[in-house]
Amino acid sequence: MDIKKDTMKTPVLYTCARSRGLRATWAAEEAGVDIDLKILPFPPRYLAPEYLEINPLGTVPLLVDGESRMTESCAIAHYLATRSGYTPLAIAPGERDYAEYCDYTYHADATITFPQTVYMRFAIFEKDKGWAEAGLAYAKWFHKRLIKIEQRLDGREFLCADRFTVADICVGYALILAESVGLDDGVPESLKEYRARLTARDGYKRAFEREEAGRLALEKGGA
Repeated sequence: MDIKKDTMKTPVLYTCARSRGLRATWAAEEAGVDIDLKILPFPPRYLAPEYLEINPLGTVPLLVDGESRMTESCAIAHYLATRSGYTPLAIAPGERDYAEYCDYTYHADATITFPQTVYMRFAIFEKDKGWAEAGLAYAKWFHKRLIKIEQRLDGREFLCADRFTVADICVGYALILAESVGLDDGVPESLKEYRARLTARDGYKRAFEREEAGRLALEKGGA
């Protein structure tokens, strides 16, 4: 992959399959935004060092749209949903639940994804360093922080304005991550049902399949 020669006519999304970048891929599918999806090996900072030339952080996702560069998954999801004007995927200022939309979109990463990433690092990736106990403490933190989402969804199908929005994409990914990293036992049944509704959507299925196809092609190319 020649990163320097990527065209800027179509937004380019660099990500790793099943990472937080799935929020962006999912939002693009739901919004009908054409993106040039670039799947990188994990972790890209070590396995795709040329990536550091355009993203010194070495993190994913990265969206390149003309001169714009974005590295926050929830911000990218909102951007793609509103790139050509507000769509039903986003809630505009003055619309009912606008404040809640903003709150849950940011809450998704700052409050219920962050502790999972700490858990993954200390209790999974670097458990041999003796930090597993700290990772497990963050797992408990994650489970306790689910109360806000659980209460919000009591009697609701979606988080805001009685419709599926980017807030659901962002929170939904956090719940998907919990299942994939072994933290599902502490997730309330109501949130598991909510996650099942989200992952049954055609937009999610297309996003997941696109990323998986990219991952498999990458593995085949490196074989």
